[in-house]
Amino acid sequence: GENPHQQAAFYAAPFPGRVSLADAEVLQGKELSYNNLVDLDAALALVLDLSGPSGLSVPAAAIIKHTNPCGAAIDQGGVLPAYRAARVADPVSAFGGIVALNRAVTDDLASELTDTFLECVIAPDYTQGALALLAGKPNLRVLRYHLAPTGPPELTLRSVAGGVLLQTADLQIAEAATAVPATRRQPDDDERRALDFAWRVAKHVKSNAIVLCRGSAVGSLVVGVGAGQMSRVDSVRLAVEKAGDRAAGSVLASDAFFPFRDGVDAAARAGVTAIIQPGGSIRDPEVIAAADEHGLAMLMTHVRHFRH
Repeated sequence: GENPHQQAAFYAAPFPGRVSLADAEVLQGKELSYNNLVDLDAALALVLDLSGPSGLSVPAAAIIKHTNPCGAAIDQGGVLPAYRAARVADPVSAFGGIVALNRAVTDDLASELTDTFLECVIAPDYTQGALALLAGKPNLRVLRYHLAPTGPPELTLRSVAGGVLLQTADLQIAEAATAVPATRRQPDDDERRALDFAWRVAKHVKSNAIVLCRGSAVGSLVVGVGAGQMSRVDSVRLAVEKAGDRAAGSVLASDAFFPFRDGVDAAARAGVTAIIQPGGSIRDPEVIAAADEHGLAMLMTHVRHFRH
């Protein structure tokens, strides 16, 4: 279970979606725990959202710790540079994490995966050499998943005292290309790529969620995450702290609107150049004015991605 004194069971859904953990092959490692499965679910959902509708469009890597992304990247050069870029986002938090990939694990990538302590690795395939290298970490849980054509599951469930909550799955992804410019300055091409990537990552971060990213035509990567804070400005401060010097020149995604301008001010002080957020606050004019004062570009998606 979630803790050693708790028992747990895994029930397979009768109608599996695009990816089913119940159908994944466990190739090696210790028995999967409740926490492993929850984190694997989060990692797979993120890496597939990053890599396009087919799950294979762009090489992508995601690193999850306690269901939150602590690193994520896409890279046209392949899954190895994507993993390296994801790893440098927060290497301290990546220790003991879950890695999900959307390409086969090669020998070179397996060698780097074994350089640090990880709980699980999940990918669509592995070379024989990669499996031999990973076998040198006998406690590491190694899984192979399969993409199915049926699409993602439509419903999610959560138990609460006295019952079960059910809702449709959050499958909507508004792209930066279709988001509405709200400020005088519009994002340039690299900012727009990074904003699109940041928005996809923010969907998978616990609220209040703030994600700082950088991007180019080659790829995009996370540089800082502020997750699960009780105020949005605190999430901004945490993301900036995680990013350090890399915050300068980055873009920011917020899973919900800014209730006050303080989050925008904090981002601008750190060197953030562009923001993507849903909008919808009664103080949107104040927030937009703050972005204009700082010369930031701001896009509004009119889609919220709370994750509790």
